[in-house]
Amino acid sequence: MQVPLIRLQCGANSYDWGKKGADSAAARFAAATPSDGFTIQDDKPYAELWMGTHPSNPSKDLSTGRTLLDLVQDNQALLAPTVASKYENKLPFLLKILSIRKALSIQAHPNKKLAEQLHARDPKNYPDDNHKPEMTIAITPFEGFCGFRPLAETSHFLEHVSALRQLVGEDRAQSFIDTVKANPDDKAQNKKALQTVFGALLSSSEQDLATATESLVGAASSQGAEFAAGGVSSTSGSVLSELVTRLHGQFGSDYGLFVMFFLNFVTLSPGEALFLQADDIHAYISGDIVECMASSDNVVRAGFTPKFKDVDTLVDMLTYNYAPIDEQKMEPVDYPYVTLNRAAYSSGSEAKLYDPPIEEFSVVRTVLRGNGSKATFDPLDGPSIIICTGGKGKISVGPTAQEVKEGYVYFVGATAECVLESEADGDEDEFVTFKAYCEVEETKNGA
Repeated sequence: MQVPLIRLQCGANSYDWGKKGADSAAARFAAATPSDGFTIQDDKPYAELWMGTHPSNPSKDLSTGRTLLDLVQDNQALLAPTVASKYENKLPFLLKILSIRKALSIQAHPNKKLAEQLHARDPKNYPDDNHKPEMTIAITPFEGFCGFRPLAETSHFLEHVSALRQLVGEDRAQSFIDTVKANPDDKAQNKKALQTVFGALLSSSEQDLATATESLVGAASSQGAEFAAGGVSSTSGSVLSELVTRLHGQFGSDYGLFVMFFLNFVTLSPGEALFLQADDIHAYISGDIVECMASSDNVVRAGFTPKFKDVDTLVDMLTYNYAPIDEQKMEPVDYPYVTLNRAAYSSGSEAKLYDPPIEEFSVVRTVLRGNGSKATFDPLDGPSIIICTGGKGKISVGPTAQEVKEGYVYFVGATAECVLESEADGDEDEFVTFKAYCEVEETKNGA
């Protein structure tokens, strides 16, 4: 019988946008677990640490070298029968650490139906047939673009940022402004208008893009008044100027420099979170994050990337939902299925649940402060993956106990009671873990 506590060896991906060397949390966490041939190189970017069964970078049992996919398929009890049946004997979520030095692509992830169509049509660029809703929780201060701004903000920028208006086209820009002003509550019409003007931006010529970029960067370098929010935008003119300058330095002439005037700019402090539905547009700019998603690697891109771009698909697939960024942030709640001991209560320790409106995953962030603080988690009718992002302690499942340090990753099988306990040198020390898990809808904790 497989012991339901398995320490995992997880692979780090090197992409150009990753933080370099030991500045990358993904690299440090990968290096915490012995791996043949993996040593951190100071000048190499390390972008992602993957934890799960996805075939592109499967996690392995540290003690045997077998993949986690092999283990759960050989012993479906590790997943729970309900999860194994629903998700074809695979882990339904993929947990990642991202360490972001330069911006990721302007992108969205397809819904299930579109993913099936894209995979059938172009398996090279769309490697699986699954959707990819995802949740982001900050480990360090984070910046990103997420979802379309309120339309009054977009109208403001189309009216006042001359380079943007020039690239979209005077007539299209004015038509959008007039439509939104005349029908502020007609969501269907306004979404159609947004799609039209956004598509016009992304279909403009490379020559027009180069000319508009020169004008935009000039305005940014002079702190041009046209970037000023004017009391309308949630993003200040000085912030937009700095973003244009920084992102132009990273990518040169790029459609993403203009897409930012359509998207919400968001900053997250550690523990704050966003949930992105399938078909929601976004781009990450900087920071270290925990990211949990349905187990897929499908990305539709349109800017800030040298990779394959599929502009027509992106323009067609987006929801064009628009809202202030505060409406897109997730508010965690106290996790109800954990018992804290006296030391944990007295030190202000906590376990917070991030529970998005989908079946594939939820995440619990646990912070145990001081020494001897203990969190006992009720058994789940589904699998879990736990990563430590700070401090040290131990993890116990039944009679099996193992040490936990920063970067250690464990798989916990279904129906196992799991206990985390801090080991600290001082009262201010924190033992921080993230636990991703899945239970089917009928019994999903926190639902």
